[in-house]
Amino acid sequence: MRIELLVGLELNDARLYAEYRRQMTPLLLQHQGDFGYDFVVQQTLKPANSAINRVFTIHFASEQWMESFFSHPEYLQIKARYFEKSVTNTHILARYHIA
Repeated sequence: MRIELLVGLELNDARLYAEYRRQMTPLLLQHQGDFGYDFVVQQTLKPANSAINRVFTIHFASEQWMESFFSHPEYLQIKARYFEKSVTNTHILARYHIA
């Protein structure tokens, strides 16, 4: 069963984050994953823990594909090089299955 995450980020470097996306997307596609909606947030009206300025959905064909992607050594290298330097906070806003 497909799984989708709704993710909110607080970016501190949009250009470096764009490079992270560029580098990781081919691997994401190889793992039966892709992005759905993707928003740049200009104003947060009620921040819970931090001001989110990027919101997107990411989905995979199954939880196994998702786990394989997020634990893949190549992804972990890309994450360390780009994501960790460009993102201040990450919030998984929702996680749900899609029929």
